[in-house]
Amino acid sequence: MSTSSAYKMKQFDTKKAVFTIFTGLCKGCGLCIQKCPVNTLVWSDDLGVYGTPAVQPKDTDTCTGCGMCSVVCPDCAIVIERKK
Repeated sequence: MSTSSAYKMKQFDTKKAVFTIFTGLCKGCGLCIQKCPVNTLVWSDDLGVYGTPAVQPKDTDTCTGCGMCSVVCPDCAIVIERKK
């Protein structure tokens, strides 16, 4: 896998944070979906590293920016930047 494909990303500006998913790193394991305390993550149409769906917030209002998804991601494919 080339470096440029590994760092392909999508950003979502939610009310409380900026949610970044690096689709080139996401293997579609679903741990983030299972552990999200507000059930805001869903499968996206973008494919991850193994051709499996990556994730995204279902809407920008429900993500609290808690960062649990980024903590449980085994591939560091999610970055949460909380807003002040």
